[in-house]
Amino acid sequence: MSTFKILLLFLLTSLSVSAQTPAFPGAEGFGKYAKGGREGEVYIVTNLDDSGPGSFRDAVSQPNRTVVFEVGGVIHLQDRLIFSENLTIAGQTAPGEGITLSGNGVSFTNANHMICRFIRIRTGKAAGKGVDAATIYQGHDMIFDHLSVSWGTDENFSVSSMKVVDGPVRVTIQNSIIAQGLQPHSCGGLVQTEGGTTMLRNLYIDNHTRNIKMKGRNQFVNNVVYNWGGDGYILGGGSQYKSNAIITDNYFITGPDTKGKPFTRGNENFSIYAKNNHFDHDQNGELDGTVLSKEAYGIVTWLEEPVPNFPELEAAPAELALKQVLASAGASFPKRDAVDRLLMKELGSYGKKGKIIADESELPVSITKKQWSRNSALDADRDGMPDKWERKMGLDPSDSTDGGDYKLDEEYTNLEVYLNGLLIK
Repeated sequence: MSTFKILLLFLLTSLSVSAQTPAFPGAEGFGKYAKGGREGEVYIVTNLDDSGPGSFRDAVSQPNRTVVFEVGGVIHLQDRLIFSENLTIAGQTAPGEGITLSGNGVSFTNANHMICRFIRIRTGKAAGKGVDAATIYQGHDMIFDHLSVSWGTDENFSVSSMKVVDGPVRVTIQNSIIAQGLQPHSCGGLVQTEGGTTMLRNLYIDNHTRNIKMKGRNQFVNNVVYNWGGDGYILGGGSQYKSNAIITDNYFITGPDTKGKPFTRGNENFSIYAKNNHFDHDQNGELDGTVLSKEAYGIVTWLEEPVPNFPELEAAPAELALKQVLASAGASFPKRDAVDRLLMKELGSYGKKGKIIADESELPVSITKKQWSRNSALDADRDGMPDKWERKMGLDPSDSTDGGDYKLDEEYTNLEVYLNGLLIK
């Protein structure tokens, strides 16, 4: 497909979605208008089993669902977890420290119109070699918000296919932590698609390389890259593919294991609009980076204006974005687990702490094995909204169908109003 046809496709797409409802307040980027399970059925996860009735695997096995949780804790995946389409995963509803998926990884391939929020995916050495913690090879309209993804033995989180028609289209990963890919293949992720990917306010930390490796159409804005080893952002890796990227207001901070540069392996096929990317390399325990010069990006094709037909983002200055990452990135609601708290201490040391690992057992902390539960009687009609909240909002706690109505908001269903309201402090 010619560059003109690709640009025309995205122009028509942007016009068609301009009047759509964002996935949730604060959704941004290419995947902003994912519909999730809006108006579909509610599935309540009631146990931490790997399969069977009430399990998370059973919940995501069918499309058109909003998945909420009455349990929190670790779900150990024996086999790869495959997601259906038109799903909303409301990890913010889980009690305790929320939900952690350990063991085998997950696939969002063809999980069209996916909304996934506040979930941890921690794969681990026992999964074996060559396992992505999370991957997308095909599909469209997906947004991932406040995920914590770590310990992949191949990639941590990849959006990876250069096929224009069948590859991933309109994907956002925002407010997430992508951390500690395991050696000997410690990689943040491949993000390479013509379909448009937005990376916004994420933390890449303790990955040896591919923080990210990018080809195709990509926004990389307000991210923090810390303690990478050999490569930070790989500019196509010398690829023959034509790439177009917006790279602004990011912060690159070296750590104890950093030996490579923030940007590497570009060529003339990689076109970028870049500005205000900061680099702090002195490891003195203070945040005092400076803006990278054009020469720091190596061989690329420079664009004087942003790539047309990319979504507009609510970007902040790089230092403020870093503070936002420290405050809330990852599966931070209901609260962070010990692993993410350790990662934030490393980042907050501004160069003094951090470690690229080959086995998660090297860490002084581990995933919490405790289980939490919520009384099922708090939601008598099993519509995902607590009775007390329904009464307060003038809804009927004995009507199991009113979650899909629009009584409280013209854009979001009553259930979505409840889910979005959980995160308002």
